[in-house]
Amino acid sequence: MLNKKMVLMLIVILLLFFVNIFIGYKYFVLQKKIENTKIILKTQQTNKKILEFTKFFIEKVLKAKTEINFETRLKLESLVQDLNNKEILIQWQKFLESKTETEAQNNTNDLLKILIEKINL
Repeated sequence: MLNKKMVLMLIVILLLFFVNIFIGYKYFVLQKKIENTKIILKTQQTNKKILEFTKFFIEKVLKAKTEINFETRLKLESLVQDLNNKEILIQWQKFLESKTETEAQNNTNDLLKILIEKINL
């Protein structure tokens, strides 16, 4: 009788041990998936911000028929700051500091190029 109880207890302990190992393995696999999902989400959020700024820039600056108003400038500045990207910000400053139309066009091209390069697919 005692032997049967010991064998049964040993089986239960081994079963619990292996279940515990399986659950631990699944936990670490899910943690890795969560980390990857967070990275993907952050990338998508960054891409969305870049596209939002680029779209607004094209609509309000490149297609503008009149001078850009203060509210639009403020919105553009806010959007570019929200990107939190030093390279984009530096090129944005170069664009703002353009003295001639040719310089502005070149800086615009450079800005758009950087924006496209920063989009991660």
